[in-house]
Amino acid sequence: MVREEIAGRPVALKIEGANPTGSFKDRGSAVLVAMAADRSMEEVVEDSSGNAGAALAAYAARAGLRATVFVPASASGPKLAQIRAFGARVIACPTREDAARQAEAATAAGTPWASHAWSPFQLAGYATLAFELVEGLGRAPGSVVLPAGQGGQLLGLALGFSGLIRARRIAVEPALIGVQAAGCAPLAGRPSPPDSADTIAEGIRVRHPVRADQVRTAALGTGGRIETVTDEEIRVAWREAVARGLDIEITSAAAWAYLRRPSVDLPPPVAVVLTATGLKTPR
Repeated sequence: MVREEIAGRPVALKIEGANPTGSFKDRGSAVLVAMAADRSMEEVVEDSSGNAGAALAAYAARAGLRATVFVPASASGPKLAQIRAFGARVIACPTREDAARQAEAATAAGTPWASHAWSPFQLAGYATLAFELVEGLGRAPGSVVLPAGQGGQLLGLALGFSGLIRARRIAVEPALIGVQAAGCAPLAGRPSPPDSADTIAEGIRVRHPVRADQVRTAALGTGGRIETVTDEEIRVAWREAVARGLDIEITSAAAWAYLRRPSVDLPPPVAVVLTATGLKTPR
């Protein structure tokens, strides 16, 4: 956790790029693969824009499981190189949606679909982020700002914080603010975007989140919300972050971009989740 200021506002940055494969997806894959290994599974299938596939491939390799990852053709080279390096089979598909459809079809023969979008085990892994935020701050954050594509990390945080309330470790759940790119923002309550929907933030380029209603309900239930930022705001925020020595993936800059707005007023302390390392995406 790194203390910083964004637009004069003190924030605590959670650097998820420091995880073993460089993104927050390690949390979910660690729990999911542990479950698969415990049940003596030999092979898993995943669909991913990159980070989830890299995490699954790494933990599957560690556990001795075979992995196949379906990816969109637009996935960045470094992420694909990671997946292949861990020994997983990579199958490129025309779009993100095609990758999901083909992964689901591949499970018809009985291979488990290790979907980071659908699996409850992923959410249990993401919940650990809530525990670390409280541990690092010495108290519950007043609000947490994070990029949102599928919104699984936001649901995992809600799960983790609600568990801490039940355990009487914190008294109030933080406001959860999910930030989407304006070019692809289905969680923000807009109609399903057209096929041309796009953004430079490839990690949150998800046109049809599978738990959209749950994510919106979770955010609103904490006093939070779903916000959007433009690609230009994301670019400016990314440049500001790297100028301070924080090499973050362009997707992570969506959360930073939202906090640069002068009108933003959030309960302190504010925690910001920087979801992945900049080594994930080419410049």
